[in-house]
Amino acid sequence: MARYMKAVAENADELSEDERRLFSVAYSNVIGSYRTPWRTLSSVEQKEDDRGTPTDNLRRVREYRQKIEQEMSAVCAEVLTILDTVLIPKSTTIEGKVFYLKMKGDYYRYIANNNTTKGRESTACAMEAYKAGSELAKGLAPNHPTRLGLALNFSVFYYEIMTSYEDACSVARSALNDAILEQEHCPPSENRDGSLIMGLLRDNLSLWTTEMGEGADACDH
Repeated sequence: MARYMKAVAENADELSEDERRLFSVAYSNVIGSYRTPWRTLSSVEQKEDDRGTPTDNLRRVREYRQKIEQEMSAVCAEVLTILDTVLIPKSTTIEGKVFYLKMKGDYYRYIANNNTTKGRESTACAMEAYKAGSELAKGLAPNHPTRLGLALNFSVFYYEIMTSYEDACSVARSALNDAILEQEHCPPSENRDGSLIMGLLRDNLSLWTTEMGEGADACDH
């Protein structure tokens, strides 16, 4: 599906809302197939490393983890190239640009989280993309799913990558409070996607405020 959506993205004048979602889901599925085993291998590697004595098992786990990192970084680089050279330049709507800037921040976040050699550069690029998207998102309603999705992932970036817990909570809380005020004029049944993301923001805030400093795993979108 990712190959197909790459071809669609490169040949279309501008992706429709449905095509944007399909493009995002296609590559999200690919990245997910790497991120889950990477987390497992990293955990096993840490436990083996804590024993203090190098073993063949540690060597094999480390080599496999590094192989997954390389392959995942290649996928991220592909997505980022498509975003920078095709999708963002062709986008003519605020919603579209915010959607793509969120994706750009996300894929730099994945690299920063999983590749220490490119961590600092990728972190700076992710921050730049999230901030640019947040500025543009002011042109969307506070309870708009695209604006909320960006705020959700930006807050996760602050928590997991920057380990800036106060900033993470501030971004999430501000987005949630603004959306709640807007939601008073729009029943949840008319904005199911927005309501879902608001629930994820609430979950993260609850998790972060009770387990602050313990490196809790957050939900993103």
